[in-house]
This record gives sequence, structure tokens and C-alpha cells, in this order.
Amino acid sequence: MNEVSEQEFKVMLVEDDPGDAGLVRAAFASSRFVCRIDHISDGVEAMKRLRALALEGTHVLPDLILLDLNMPKKSGHEVLVEMKADAALKDLPVVVLTTSDAERDVAAAYHSGASGFVTKPVDVDALFEAIQGILEYWFGVMRLPVNRP
Repeated sequence: MNEVSEQEFKVMLVEDDPGDAGLVRAAFASSRFVCRIDHISDGVEAMKRLRALALEGTHVLPDLILLDLNMPKKSGHEVLVEMKADAALKDLPVVVLTTSDAERDVAAAYHSGASGFVTKPVDVDALFEAIQGILEYWFGVMRLPVNRP
């Protein structure tokens, strides 16, 4: 189970806090999964990037999006709603990764189509464990479509 995956996964990290983004990147670096991370720091840029990728073709879209909720310009909630309303983006798995543990945020995220919701632990070791859990679930357990519609 600990052997390194040969497949490279594309992950979009939408996170405005540079410190949190750095920690998430470090957690990815210690994973058995090879991931190319596209870090976007706000919701407006995330939607621009996703729409540009969709125009290039489904083969360049991320395999997983980690989405913060509290961001400048456009919140993670708004990004999620826009994505799920866009035929080219609606099937992409989105895991909300945020500091919020408010029940209203959890409920709103799932109502808007989130694939998962993870509250960022404040402890670095716990954050690494949470990221490893996300990666194991999405890239080790779940089956992603080879050819997207």
C-alpha cells in the first residue's frame, strides 16, 4: 500500500493563504502519489483557469480540486456553484479544504456539489495526515474516469 504510484495526478489547489498553500505542498511532497499542483490564490483566477483548461480539452483538467472557502474576490462557495453549473466542469471532484468547521459551511458545500469537506487542522502533523487521507481516498481507493465526457 505504501508503494509509489506511477501515475501523475493533476491537482488544483485554490488557497489564498501562502503559508497554508506551502504546508499543503509539503504534504503532497511526502505522499506516495505523484501530483502536479496548480496553485491558484483566488476564486476569480480559479474560474478563469478552469475555463481556459476546459477549452483545451478534458485531458488537461485537474483530477482533483482542493478548494478553500474564505478567499478574496470570489469565495469558495461561489466557485463551487459556478463550477457545478458549467457542463465542462461539473463532474470534477472538489474537496473543500478550509479552516471553517461551521455546520452551515459544511451543509452549503455539500448542497452546492462538493465531493468532500475537510476542516484544516491547526497542527502541522494532523494537516499532513488529513492531506494524506484525501490523496489515499481520491487516488488510491476511488476510481476516476480515464476519459471524461
